[in-house]
Amino acid sequence: MQNFDSRFRTAHKEAWIGVGLVLFNFLWWFGFAYGLGSGPPADYQYILGMPVWFFYSCALGSIVMMGLVAFIVKAFFKEVPLEDEEEGSS
Repeated sequence: MQNFDSRFRTAHKEAWIGVGLVLFNFLWWFGFAYGLGSGPPADYQYILGMPVWFFYSCALGSIVMMGLVAFIVKAFFKEVPLEDEEEGSS
């Protein structure tokens, strides 16, 4: 049985967190873009000169995702050494 490097467990967990963030971003974008933007353009409301669907899905969505990614990285990701443990000990 091979020794399982704990860095792979950490990388695997962080990769799944990344997949979750991507899915959340897509659902946010899709929900606002198609939820609020499915009506006729004549009925659109505007925020800061942008249609409401675009403001929430793209402008606000980008800001929310930047903040969420920064929080997740600081709270759940940890730094791991990139060198092999065998190389570092010799």
